Amino acid sequence: MNPLLLLLLIPIAAIAAILWLPQICPKRITVTAFIVNFVISLGLFFQFEPGHGYHWVLKYPWFHLTNVAQINFHLGVDGISLMMIFLTTLVSLTAAWVTSKKVKRAREFFIYVLLISLGALGAFLSRDLFFIYIFHEFALIPTFLLIGIWGGQNRQFASIQMTLYLALGSLILLAGIVGLVLTQPLDSRSFDLEAIQQIHVIDDGVQKVIYPLLLIGFGILISIFPFHSWAPTGYASAPAAAAMLHAGVLKKFGLYGLLRLLLPALESGADYWRPVLLVLIIGNVFYLGYVTMAQKELPLMLGYSSVMHMGYLFLALASHHLVALTGFVLLMVAHGVSAALLFALAGEFQTKTGETRIASFGGLYTHAPFLGIMFLIGSMASIGLPGLANFSGEVLIFFGSFKSLPWVTVVCVWGVVISAVYQLRAVRLICFGTVSEVTAKLVDLSTYSARFPYLLLVAVSLWIGINPQSVIHLVQPCIESILNVGGR
Repeated sequence: MNPLLLLLLIPIAAIAAILWLPQICPKRITVTAFIVNFVISLGLFFQFEPGHGYHWVLKYPWFHLTNVAQINFHLGVDGISLMMIFLTTLVSLTAAWVTSKKVKRAREFFIYVLLISLGALGAFLSRDLFFIYIFHEFALIPTFLLIGIWGGQNRQFASIQMTLYLALGSLILLAGIVGLVLTQPLDSRSFDLEAIQQIHVIDDGVQKVIYPLLLIGFGILISIFPFHSWAPTGYASAPAAAAMLHAGVLKKFGLYGLLRLLLPALESGADYWRPVLLVLIIGNVFYLGYVTMAQKELPLMLGYSSVMHMGYLFLALASHHLVALTGFVLLMVAHGVSAALLFALAGEFQTKTGETRIASFGGLYTHAPFLGIMFLIGSMASIGLPGLANFSGEVLIFFGSFKSLPWVTVVCVWGVVISAVYQLRAVRLICFGTVSEVTAKLVDLSTYSARFPYLLLVAVSLWIGINPQSVIHLVQPCIESILNVGGR
C-alpha cells in the first residue's frame, strides 16, 4: 500500500477502534496509532532521495467542475512537505502521550485529537489545492471543540473568538484561491499545486488583487499582526494537546501555503505589496515582543511568544532568498518542536497546581529537576541558543534576508534580545529561588513512560540543531525549484 495513504488511514482506523471497542483505553489506541505514523514518517525520511521531485505519488480523479477545473485526490511529498509530515507525526504523538487517560469524556477527546492530526497530514500530503484547503478546514473544527469543551478559563470566549477569526481568514483565503485558479487558461485549469506554480501569465493588476487576499487569508491563520489576538487567548485556554497541535502544526499550514503559492505564481504582486508586509513583520517582532514581556501568566506569555516568532518566518518570505527560505522551513519545524515542548510543560504545571501566574512558581529545579531541565531547554530553544534547532533556522533567515532587506533584518535581530528578556525572566522565576507553595504541589516525572514525550521533543531539537544539514539537504532543492519557477 502507498505509505502516504497509509498515514491517512491509520488515524481513521484508530477512530473506528475507539468507537467500536469501548473496552480498550482510547489513549492507548491513539498513542499506538501515532507511534505507527511516526515510524512511517521516519521511514519516509530515511528513504527520501533529495532533488528528485515528489515521491510516493498517488493520483485519483475525483471530480470535474464544468468550466472551472479538475479536482484530483493527489498525494505526494517533496523535501518541504516531508518535514511537515515528520513534524505532524511527532507533535501528534507527544500531544496524545502527555494527555491523561482520565481526561473527562476521553473517547471524544482522543477522537478529536486524531481528527486534527488527520486533517494536518492530509493538508501537507495533498498536491491538489482543493484538498489542501479542505483538509485544513477539517482540522480546525475539532480544535474549536477541544478548547470549548476541555479548555480552562474563558474557554467559551476563546473558542468563539478563534472561530470568528479563522472563519474570516478561511473565507478570504478561499476567495484568493478561486481567483488564482480562474487566472489559468480555461482549457487547462487545475487545482494541481504544480500547475498553479507554473503560471507565468497572470496580469500584474490581477496579481495585486490576489496577493493580499492570500496574504491576509493565510496571515490570519498564522496570526500575523494585527490579526493575532485570537491566538494567545486561544492557546492560554486550550488543553495542552490542542495548544501543542495548533501552535506546533496547524499554524504552519498558512506558512506552507504562502511558500507554495506566493513566491512562484505572484512575483509582481509580492513586489508591490512588500512594503506593507514589512510593516506587519515589524509589528509581529517588535510590538508583540514587548507585549510578551508584559505578560504575567505562563500560557499567555507562550502564546504571544509563538505569535512573535512568526515575524521571522514572514521576513524570510519577504526576502525571496534561497538561504533565508531554507531557514524558513528549518525554523517552521524547530518552532513546532519547541512550542510543543513548552505548551506541554505549561499544561503539566496548570493541571497539577491549578496556577498559571509565573511569579507563583519558584524553585522548580530543586523540587522537580526533570521538569525544571525540560523548561530550561525549551526556553533556550525558543530564544535560539546554539545547538538547538531554532538557532539554525534563525541564523539562516537573518543571513539570507540581510542581503535584500538589511534594515528590517537588523530590526528583527533585536527580537532575539526581546525573547531573551522574557524567556530568561520566566526561567529565573519558575526554575530557581525558594520552592513556593505552588511548586510544592508538583510531582516530578520519574518514570521513563512519563518522560518519553519530553525527551523525544528535546532529542529532535538537538538533532536538528547539531546537524541542520540533515534537513537542509532535503529542503534546499525544493526551494531552488520554487525560486526558479518564480524567476528569482
